Amino acid sequence: MLIAEQLVLNIYHFRSNFPKSEMYGLTSQLRRAAVSVPANIAEGFKKRTSPDKLRFFNIAQGSLEECRYYLILVKDLNYGDSTSLMSQLEEVSRLLIRYSKSILNSNS
Repeated sequence: MLIAEQLVLNIYHFRSNFPKSEMYGLTSQLRRAAVSVPANIAEGFKKRTSPDKLRFFNIAQGSLEECRYYLILVKDLNYGDSTSLMSQLEEVSRLLIRYSKSILNSNS
């Protein structure tokens, strides 16, 4: 989860380059989606059953995809270079997928 937390911190720093007009728009949406990732991972981690764990990890994965779209939009709007954030996002996604698969395989 540390890498997911680092992604959130980096997004918070990155969004400071956005125009003030985006404070309640894109900035807010990107921050909300980013914070949702480690929050759902943490909540899922403490769930007792595999289906409950997987549900929260799936929600975290959905929030990652939402972040991915916002980072594409940021690039298209020329608000900054989101390449390094995209790489971090990919790494979080891969780890989350592997963890989810290990839970599924442990139930087989």
